[in-house]
Amino acid sequence: MSYGQQGEPQSQWDPWKPHSQQPWNGGADETPDWAALAEASETRNKRRRLLFIGGGALATVAIGAAVAVAVVSANDGNPASNKPAAGVPGNSNLPGQTTGPAPSFESTSAPPPLNPVDFISSKAKDTAPLGAQLLFPGTQLTVGDTVYKKGATDDTKSCSAVTAGGLPKIVTDSGCTRFLRVSYVTGGTAATVGVAVFDTAGQAAKVTGKVNTQKDSIRSLSGKGVKDFCTSAVCLSTANAYGRYVYFTITGFTNGKDMTEKDTAAYRVSNNLKDFARSQLYKRGEVQASAAANE
Repeated sequence: MSYGQQGEPQSQWDPWKPHSQQPWNGGADETPDWAALAEASETRNKRRRLLFIGGGALATVAIGAAVAVAVVSANDGNPASNKPAAGVPGNSNLPGQTTGPAPSFESTSAPPPLNPVDFISSKAKDTAPLGAQLLFPGTQLTVGDTVYKKGATDDTKSCSAVTAGGLPKIVTDSGCTRFLRVSYVTGGTAATVGVAVFDTAGQAAKVTGKVNTQKDSIRSLSGKGVKDFCTSAVCLSTANAYGRYVYFTITGFTNGKDMTEKDTAAYRVSNNLKDFARSQLYKRGEVQASAAANE
């Protein structure tokens, strides 16, 4: 008895259809039609190439359209971009180089300081109060380890009365208007400082050019703890000009002894008081210069 598949249509196998079944003939050896298979494969490949080419063309068209829309939109938002280059103003319409004065700026540098000597060089500028107590204040002077006790002070308009030798005529002829004196003492050595006042620095300089300190000197000032000195003994005299002032010193011993070059301690007293007088005159100018700078 033979068995067969009756009443059912024979299945058709298509290699390009995933659900089709390859026929099985009970083990019969049937060779596939390779020519037909190749033709079907070629047909399918052509189909795929056509689809790819068509899709690429559509994508290119879409990108080009998008770019065109973007360019149009940008131009619509900036009307000036559509104007021709001739719309730009030429060089004649552009602002040229200015010929007016350059802007000035306030200087930030500080002005030079005022010179104190200028304020003590003429009566016109040297207007601060003046006096022996103002110029030589206090009751003593300390220089290094040495203390100088302050004695009497004197202030006069008679310049010839407080000078000796040929100095009375010199200061009077040069226009001396006032003479200030103060004395200091340390141990057995005393010194008097004298300041002659003139209207100008030129007058003061003329005095120092004529003075001979060997015979022209100021008179010593005693009193208030300072004994008489340099009334008949040999003493050390100095004279120097500073601004409109001439400052003098006379230094000697209170016991009446003559002073010699070997008395170095007495020379030191003279130098210290001479420097002190000059320093006080400079301070006078410095105070006035500072006040003028702050006005």
